[in-house]
Amino acid sequence: MKIQLAEKSHMTQVFDADGNVHAVTVLRAPGVTVTDIRSKERDGYEAIQVAMDEQKESRASKAELGHFGGKAYKNVREFRIGAGDLQKGAVIKADIFQSGDIVMVSGLTKAKGFQGGVKRHGFKGGWDQHGQKHSAREVGSVGATWPQRILKGKRMGGRMGGDRVTVKNIKIYSVDTEKGEILVTGAVPGRRGTLIEIRTVKD
Repeated sequence: MKIQLAEKSHMTQVFDADGNVHAVTVLRAPGVTVTDIRSKERDGYEAIQVAMDEQKESRASKAELGHFGGKAYKNVREFRIGAGDLQKGAVIKADIFQSGDIVMVSGLTKAKGFQGGVKRHGFKGGWDQHGQKHSAREVGSVGATWPQRILKGKRMGGRMGGDRVTVKNIKIYSVDTEKGEILVTGAVPGRRGTLIEIRTVKD
């Protein structure tokens, strides 16, 4: 399995050799450093830990500095895959992917705070004709004759967004190793600056 961490930059459109336009998302992928390798003997599971974007040492704890060999990283993630030939300290660049690869990407969606039922669930709302007051965006009836309470799981207003979402079958459009950019077709979760996990489907 191929893996990579990236930061969502922006969306744009590109034209191929035939003049067809493609909507793509630009992901900043300067490369990740393997900071640890988990094994069944020591940790009880297999995984590789990777980190991206070094930062000031003052922003890390002593435990983190000791674990990362005196360095501090902004983003650290684990992938539950076998290490294979990878060793601690190895650098995985963007060119691990090639144009045409099918991957899945994961990230946090935009957090929108508390939202009503119309925006959160797409409810129609009340009619705007005669006899209506302050009910244009209400959710409607939520109770029941029995059991005299609102049933658990009822779709109502609440906190919206900020969820981890995985989008599958995303195609790698192109990879620019010099710029450290990966272009993928379509949209990916999150706002600009969101940390994105890229990985291929298990073989």
